[in-house]
Amino acid sequence: MSMKRATLDDTERRAWLRLARTQNVGPTTFAALLVRFGSAAAALAEVPRLAQRGGGDGPLRIPTDADAKREIEALDRLGGRLIACCEPDFPQGLAALDPPPPVISVLGRSDLLKSEMIAIVGARNASALGRKFAAQIATDLGRAGYVVVSGMARGIDTAAHEGALPSGTCAAVAGGVDIVYPPENAALYDRMKVQGVIVSEMPVGLSPQARHFPRRNRIISGLARGVVIVEAAESSGSLITANFALEQGRDVFAVPGSPLDPRAKGTNRLIREGATLTESAEDVISGLRTPSGRMFREPEVAAPGPVDDAETDRLRREIEELLGPSPVEIDELVRQCGASVPVVLTVLLELELAGRLHRHSGNRVSLG
Repeated sequence: MSMKRATLDDTERRAWLRLARTQNVGPTTFAALLVRFGSAAAALAEVPRLAQRGGGDGPLRIPTDADAKREIEALDRLGGRLIACCEPDFPQGLAALDPPPPVISVLGRSDLLKSEMIAIVGARNASALGRKFAAQIATDLGRAGYVVVSGMARGIDTAAHEGALPSGTCAAVAGGVDIVYPPENAALYDRMKVQGVIVSEMPVGLSPQARHFPRRNRIISGLARGVVIVEAAESSGSLITANFALEQGRDVFAVPGSPLDPRAKGTNRLIREGATLTESAEDVISGLRTPSGRMFREPEVAAPGPVDDAETDRLRREIEELLGPSPVEIDELVRQCGASVPVVLTVLLELELAGRLHRHSGNRVSLG
């Protein structure tokens, strides 16, 4: 089922924001709740009951309407805006993710979000040559008509933003759009608000925390048609972004480096595994295989259909026994317990709202 595209009124927007900010509600759960109950307001009325059925130990934290209004007003005072994933102005690349982020905060030139983007990411402790290359390829991609998106981290990200500022650049950040991080990028942040655009899933005023960065990385790759990795050590955040890009069907480009430099280990491995070896902006432009933003598919949202509470209660224990700390595919759960898909999805939804379920890439879940 595809999510309907429509502009929200003020009341609906606050309900969307409240549901998106509700404890234990991530993008997958948000999409499932919206499709199952038809609206964010109806879902908000049901989540306490679902969490209790899933074994939650205490009431869920659900923002009030006044909380949502305060967040929207704070963003408005900054000159920013909140865009829901169902709205026409929501970036098409993000809207096509399965599932998309429910809402994003946007500060600066929101018109840039309609342009085609290329992501450039890399090491924070980048080499001088790596920074120079990142700035140059960002400048060249900007001149070719692309908006460069990165994560505003020190090193490669900063160089890419600086190179692309004259043509327009987008920063996806892990905290609120009003939080300057790292602090040394204060001058870049001020320029970004005028010449670029800053995007975040997080509330205004929230400082970035370690658990937020993977979600930030998912947005970077989701916005872009392709991701260029300039320098990346093994197990770096840049490789997480590359993995998201592959899962999302985006193209991955990697800049080769010296085998003696640990910062080249990740990029060289990506090339061995099939990433496009990249030495110039032309390598990126000619290597793009992902369709342009205008051709991104609409998201297909899987959600539970009508189920009987008694049947769900009967199968919950069996489903819980099949789950453990190691991720398992949802399709495998359905096969082994012999239950219908709606029942399994309902149990998983209840467990997640109760804070007991973790979701992983590849449509996998674990209990913990």
